[in-house]
Amino acid sequence: MDGLAAIAVSGLRKSYGAVEAVRDISFEVAPGEVFALLGPNGAGKTTTVEILEGYRRRDAGSVSVLGLDPEHGGVRLRERVGIVLQECGIEELLTPREVLERQAAYYPKPRPVEEVIGLVDLAEKARARIRTLSGGQRRRLDLALALVGDPDLIFLDEPTTGFDPQARRNAWDLIKRLGGLGKTILLTTHYMEEAQYLADRVAVIAAGRVVALGTPDSIGGRDTGATQIRFTLPDGRLPAELPVAARLDGGSVVIEAADPTRVLHVLTGWALERGIALGGLTVARRSLEDAYLGLVEPR
Repeated sequence: MDGLAAIAVSGLRKSYGAVEAVRDISFEVAPGEVFALLGPNGAGKTTTVEILEGYRRRDAGSVSVLGLDPEHGGVRLRERVGIVLQECGIEELLTPREVLERQAAYYPKPRPVEEVIGLVDLAEKARARIRTLSGGQRRRLDLALALVGDPDLIFLDEPTTGFDPQARRNAWDLIKRLGGLGKTILLTTHYMEEAQYLADRVAVIAAGRVVALGTPDSIGGRDTGATQIRFTLPDGRLPAELPVAARLDGGSVVIEAADPTRVLHVLTGWALERGIALGGLTVARRSLEDAYLGLVEPR
């Protein structure tokens, strides 16, 4: 494994009885990279992350997190890692400043508490009781608790679940700022738009295996310039009659076009000559979500 990687995983396996949850997973995360793990529930991503965090033992394979084996990293590793879980329990009668000051005392070189409060935009609520905070404010406090130790690596587990669209966008801006600070971030999310916006690279996990690895654009096919043209034909007309290669997807005709301008010219010219209506004609670039669904749907 590359000693320069912030995270290096090779041949990782984990079973629960007869169920093999993780099957020979391998990937690396570079320092300063935002890396997203995507996959449906039960795909194995939570088990993988828990092994990386040091909370679960692996059955086979090698794992390095900041140059240490997380199973034996102990305090040396934990003081360099921040973790935001899906749900965090915090004493509701304390204030954000109080819990951050307590958390900071656990680390040898914490970030100044006031700086962290400002970073997550909680200055106005720093002295409020945690029980009075909104869901979005509590999530920002969760992130502040992960940041106060000034970690090199941050695990974000579904960081915006339950957020309204504006709160989600605010969280994205904050995570972008963390990347600007040089932090390495491993993110799990069910939101493809979130991964597209935040991640430098993504790994898609299905049935315990990595089925795709690369940038969001490369997996989605966007960097190839591929565009999807979709429409319906009148009854009695078949895709084989078209002047360009096409396929059926449900009741729609789909054309994958590297040169959509030329293909549309040929297609619409053919349709106009014959008086054929192309119903519901749409032109769109293939998205990460399109690719993801194709990768994880049972076959």
